[in-house]
Amino acid sequence: MDEKEYFWKTKKCPLKTKPRTKPLPKAKEKYLEAEEDFEQSLIVLEIRYEKKFQFKSTKHWRFDFHLIEHRILVEISGGPWSGGRGGKLKNKAWSLDRYDDAEAMGFTVVRLESAERYRIQESGPLQIDFYRASQWLKNLKRHIFNGADQTIPTDRTD
Repeated sequence: MDEKEYFWKTKKCPLKTKPRTKPLPKAKEKYLEAEEDFEQSLIVLEIRYEKKFQFKSTKHWRFDFHLIEHRILVEISGGPWSGGRGGKLKNKAWSLDRYDDAEAMGFTVVRLESAERYRIQESGPLQIDFYRASQWLKNLKRHIFNGADQTIPTDRTD
């Protein structure tokens, strides 16, 4: 039975086989490579971390990595759930609110840019090129070893 005949007999349109919602965007190759390399650098430098860290239990906001000892949240740009920065303005503003909330809670937010060309936003979080991320981690680790021990006061007057 064709569509028109079905409609005239039942006064109903046939069911659509095509799904109504778009599938979730897939992770790009550069994002997967950046995430893998960054995680490998963390393991080699023995920096404690959490993956897919949700800093606020009431929101579905997640950051790719949380460097536990430093209270740093790392976001790798181009994640599988972002689908790029295209879309409505309200969605862009919603995703940028999490940076403000994270900083208000005492976290430092760092964005790793996996794209070759990107625009630096002065008002947002610290942005680091993906290729310089391992050097940034080495400097972060070196800062711990070279810094003074905060538990012992330097001016002991006993």
